[in-house]
Amino acid sequence: MDELDVKKSLCPIPVIRTQNRIKEMAVGEELEVIATDPGALEDIPAWCRINGHEVLQTSQENGEIRIRIRAGEESVAL
Repeated sequence: MDELDVKKSLCPIPVIRTQNRIKEMAVGEELEVIATDPGALEDIPAWCRINGHEVLQTSQENGEIRIRIRAGEESVAL
């Protein structure tokens, strides 16, 4: 599983960096995003739903948010 540290980054940076990392991954690979921006807890799962990726787990502890994602086939926006 790959890990992406976006702690201390504010919206929209966590979503943009997640998007960029997922683009480099094969379908089925997993990424754990570690963030501190509370908005990431809603923004990243919303981005995943729109773009065909699966959120496997989310957790929040001591101000740190962890979101585990399984890369899917990227949706094509028209």
